[in-house]
Amino acid sequence: MAVLCVVLVGSGSSGGPDSGRPVEPVRDVVANRVMTWNLCNPCKESNVHRAAEIASFAPQVLGVQESCVRDVEAIRDHLENIHGLVYHVAYGMVLEKRSRCGGTPWNPGAFGQAVLSAAPMTERVSKEYPEGGSEDRGYMAVTTEIGGQEVRVFNTHLAQRRQEAVRAAQAAVLAAEVARHERAVVLGDFNAVPDAPELSRMWALAVDTDPRCHPTRTAAGTCGVTTDWQSKFDYVFLRGIAPGEHRVHPSRYSDHHQLYADLDLA
Repeated sequence: MAVLCVVLVGSGSSGGPDSGRPVEPVRDVVANRVMTWNLCNPCKESNVHRAAEIASFAPQVLGVQESCVRDVEAIRDHLENIHGLVYHVAYGMVLEKRSRCGGTPWNPGAFGQAVLSAAPMTERVSKEYPEGGSEDRGYMAVTTEIGGQEVRVFNTHLAQRRQEAVRAAQAAVLAAEVARHERAVVLGDFNAVPDAPELSRMWALAVDTDPRCHPTRTAAGTCGVTTDWQSKFDYVFLRGIAPGEHRVHPSRYSDHHQLYADLDLA
């Protein structure tokens, strides 16, 4: 396993998310918007289309999971060269995975998670969870700017379904780190529905970006689904930050929907 924490910038070309037609350059991000998206891997999707969908929402900060480093580099390049959006990139837990990201047996592609931010990122941390389950997993954290304010941002991908005990241990590690910060945004694919016991530590610290979403899904707590199999697995957790508007956008380019939120940092 290789763990990478680097910042990159680069070049590329594109079309709109639903056709090969060019889209108008965005040229600026929405300063208080954050987004999380599991890119789906292995899914042989076009990075041109992925970039176009991201550009249509233009988040200040984006956390991606199940991403190959080469794909993230291509998406970043398309965002800049076609849509006028310039992002810094930080990689977190990254594995050498030829089965997911190609490459030769002696030089496999790198697979994991990343954060893209329009502002520079500092204090980058990448940690592997002590218990990984069927695949090594971890969290990453950076300090960057959202809405003109300095915020600690986390990005994670917990163990796959039917590994509840492993996810509980992972969530406990993550929650302990999040608790050290008065203001934090936690992005990621938690592979668990809101009322799953393994998420109780996170709910004790933070709120969902959707104020109607609670651990108990009742008439007073309704959580929108974020996957093609009609479950909520993807979250934007907020600690010390008020939620603003949010949206779940089903995508034809992943089995996970794009989830973005505009934050109230006043």
